Amino acid sequence: MKFIVDVMLGRLARWLRLLGYDTIYHHTASDDDLFFMAHQDRRILLTRDRNLAQRMNPAYCLLITNQDVREQLKQVVRHYGLNLEDYLFSRCTRCNQLVQAVPKTMARGQVPDFIYESITIFYYCDQCQKFYWAGSHIQQARAVLSQLSSDLPMKES
Repeated sequence: MKFIVDVMLGRLARWLRLLGYDTIYHHTASDDDLFFMAHQDRRILLTRDRNLAQRMNPAYCLLITNQDVREQLKQVVRHYGLNLEDYLFSRCTRCNQLVQAVPKTMARGQVPDFIYESITIFYYCDQCQKFYWAGSHIQQARAVLSQLSSDLPMKES
């Protein structure tokens, strides 16, 4: 499942990327640009713009109804039945590229010394040249996702 989000949903884009979903976000994209890119790349458009949503095929567009990013994420997860675990932390939250596990030595001099000394596994984005590791932000994100999971209805067996 691939998404494109409008200019009002940058934080939602980061969360979807954190979950591992291919999510395009251009903070300068016009409605026409979003409409074209969604159709061209067969992406689901997530928007807060009612007029833009009305132009789209409802099967490929979701009007986001809340301003709170956690509620926005909950709406998308519920609507599309998104998986919250399998692809977690597999994409760069900045540029959307897949990150790769890299040898620890590659991070030497690129991350703070205390991080280098305390972390054993690093991930790297070739596109934006950013290193990732399991720090306190990971626990915070997992706590948000755990709360989100508990708010979702149980799946029927």
